[in-house]
Amino acid sequence: MTNKTTNKFSAEVRARAVRMVMDHEGEYTSRWAAIVSIAGKIGCVPQTLNEWVKKVEVDSGQRAGVPSEMSEKMRVLERENRELRQANEILRKASAYFAPPLGDCVAITCRARRRSSTARSRDDRVHRRVSGGTRGRANLQSSADCPIHLSSPCC
Repeated sequence: MTNKTTNKFSAEVRARAVRMVMDHEGEYTSRWAAIVSIAGKIGCVPQTLNEWVKKVEVDSGQRAGVPSEMSEKMRVLERENRELRQANEILRKASAYFAPPLGDCVAITCRARRRSSTARSRDDRVHRRVSGGTRGRANLQSSADCPIHLSSPCC
C-alpha cells in the first residue's frame, strides 16, 4: 500500500502518459476510453491519469481552475499563516502567564486634572524613568492640589 504523499510515478512518466492521451484521444470513442487504455499500459488507475490530464489542461489554460504554481504559492502562504497564528497564540498565553495578577497594579486617577498613573501596591512607588520624569502622561509634581495617598491600602 502506497502512502498518498509518495509518488509512484516519476514526472517523466506522468508527462509522457498525458501526452499519449492528448495525441491518441481521436483514435478512441471518447477521452475516457483513451485514458483507460493508456492507464492499463503504464500501470496506474484511470482516475489518476485523468487527474494528471486535467492538471495539465489547467496549467496550460485549456481548462478553468487554479494553476499548480498558484496552488503551491497558496499552500506555502497558508502554512506560513498557520505557523504565525500558532506563534501568536503561544505569545498570548505566555504574556498572560507572566503578567502580574490583577490586584498587583492599581490605577490612580487625579480627578482635577484627568491624568492617571500606575502605582504598585507592594512597594508604593510610582514607575519613573531613569531621567527623573514619569512614564506616560502622569505629572505628579504639578498635581499638588489633588492629594493622593499611595500608602493607603488597596480596596
